[in-house]
Amino acid sequence: MTLWLVFALMTAAAVFAVLWPLSWRGASARAQGGSDLAVYRDQLGEIARDRAAGLIGESEAEAAKVEVSRRLIAAADSEQAGKTVDAAPQARDRSSLWRLLVPAGAAALYIHLGSPQLPGKPLAARLKTIHEKSPIAKLVAQVETHLAKNPNDARGYEVLAPVYLRLGRFEDAVRACRKIIVLAGDSATREADLGEALVAAANGVVTDTAKNAFEKALKLDPNELKAQFFTGVMAQQDGDNEKAAGIWRGMLARAPANAPWAPAVRQALARIGRPVAPPAGATASGTPRGPTAAQIAGASNLSPNDRAAMIRGMVAKLAARLKQNGDDVNGWVRLVRSYRVLGDMQKAHAAMVDAEKALKDKPDKLRTFKEAAANTAGPAAAPAAAPLATVPGPSAADVAAASKRSTADRSSMIHTMVARLADRLKQNGGDVAGWQRLLRAYMVLGERDKAVAAAADARKALAAEPAKLRELDDMIKSLGLAS
Repeated sequence: MTLWLVFALMTAAAVFAVLWPLSWRGASARAQGGSDLAVYRDQLGEIARDRAAGLIGESEAEAAKVEVSRRLIAAADSEQAGKTVDAAPQARDRSSLWRLLVPAGAAALYIHLGSPQLPGKPLAARLKTIHEKSPIAKLVAQVETHLAKNPNDARGYEVLAPVYLRLGRFEDAVRACRKIIVLAGDSATREADLGEALVAAANGVVTDTAKNAFEKALKLDPNELKAQFFTGVMAQQDGDNEKAAGIWRGMLARAPANAPWAPAVRQALARIGRPVAPPAGATASGTPRGPTAAQIAGASNLSPNDRAAMIRGMVAKLAARLKQNGDDVNGWVRLVRSYRVLGDMQKAHAAMVDAEKALKDKPDKLRTFKEAAANTAGPAAAPAAAPLATVPGPSAADVAAASKRSTADRSSMIHTMVARLADRLKQNGGDVAGWQRLLRAYMVLGERDKAVAAAADARKALAAEPAKLRELDDMIKSLGLAS
């Protein structure tokens, strides 16, 4: 209430400052007019006295008299105008009254209709409201409301499933895919979609349940691309890189020209050390310059040291060129990918930072770079869908390597990797993707208590970042860790 009283006093002071000069304008004009007339009359008398005393000549006296007379007439006219204005004092009073009534009326209207006593709304609540009112959130909520009333509408679940997957709501995506199969019947595409959702929910690992879904899809349609791709991922995770390479190379051999999923398959082959050069003409359509898959394959005739030096030399040349031409999006993607293949993760991270700086004034190129860079990391996603983002920590490749060890060693290795991720998050608590990976890892290991504790730590670390906190809360709900 004190604040509003201060505001009212400030408003009154401002109105007074405006009205006060207006109320005295007429009086000051009359005082000024009367003073000027007296001065000019004195000047005329003085001219006459100087002329009579012989101090000025006849012509000078006449000229001065004319000038002073002119000013006297002007002053008399001004005084008459002032009197005319004063002839309507009631009109001026009415004008002043309106100037007072307008702010007073506005204040009274606000007190009657407004709510000055309500406290300010916290920023977090406002941001949550904005998020809930965003177009995608509204659409998802509308479809969910529709399905609550019409639970047998398979089309509604078909709309929601890919949206859930893109939003990171993997458990919801799994439930939607299963509902589609129940309501609309089995098909190769639906089984493959279910398998993809299961892989996403398992943090990129092809589980037995996902494997069954992909096998069903291939029985229904041996050419189902998504199922073929993840069958290769499954072979890679089992340590059978030759089988994975055979599956992926077969996909490329049957691929039509400019197949949109072919680059993802070639990237998967490169990650297991079986690079395949892009077809002729790919460079013209945008393949970045720098060390190509063919060049790396040609280096196999050299000694290990010479081969490593050759590859690193080509990567260094690409890095030097990008310092001169930072607008080359494909070049930056190639550089990041090369560093990752070489195992120089620090240089890969530094290259991503440099690329973002170079492309910061070009939003479209920056967005293209981020999407492509994400596609080059971690377990590849299905060729028909957006690849899953890789999060630092134990990856599917790490789990695959562990499969060659004894049960005890494998368990120790996995727990060590999860512990390293947990330690890193203590140093960098702002990595929401890292927290999500840690929560999933604990759940896969059956360590629910640790997952609950990690969720609490993550919420504390991200408390000042509402957008990241929302992502984390979605993950916590999907894993059933919400209290």
